[in-house]
Amino acid sequence: MAPEVLDWVERVAAFCGEAWGLAPITGRILGWLLVCTPAEQSAGQIADAIGASRASMTSNMRLLTSIGLVRRRTRPGERTAYYRIEDDAFEKVVRQRLAAFAAFGAIAEEGLALGGADEDRTRRIRSAQRSIALLTDPAQGR
Repeated sequence: MAPEVLDWVERVAAFCGEAWGLAPITGRILGWLLVCTPAEQSAGQIADAIGASRASMTSNMRLLTSIGLVRRRTRPGERTAYYRIEDDAFEKVVRQRLAAFAAFGAIAEEGLALGGADEDRTRRIRSAQRSIALLTDPAQGR
């Protein structure tokens, strides 16, 4: 693989660690799956490409599949699992996260009811609501 591709994969790993708190190996897997050919790769192929141990792949692949960025599938007649990032994976994950933030609104409303008119008890909840509204209601950001 070209050194500039592996450098880019490392940049993805660094970003994932700094911005999302992911382990470097998780970021490397994500970066690799964004640029690899073919798009569908086995854990062994990914490990070889990024210089990771195969043992470290299992938990990291499980994490990436659980959050919906990576899809796992097997082929008929094979025991090997293959992983890929679908073209719309990031859109789906962002939409799921926005829906989760919006769902937190009902919980926040319950918290406001518990706090009543006491501004000290509800300040942080109201702040959370405003922040979530910026993400879930674009009109709030204007």
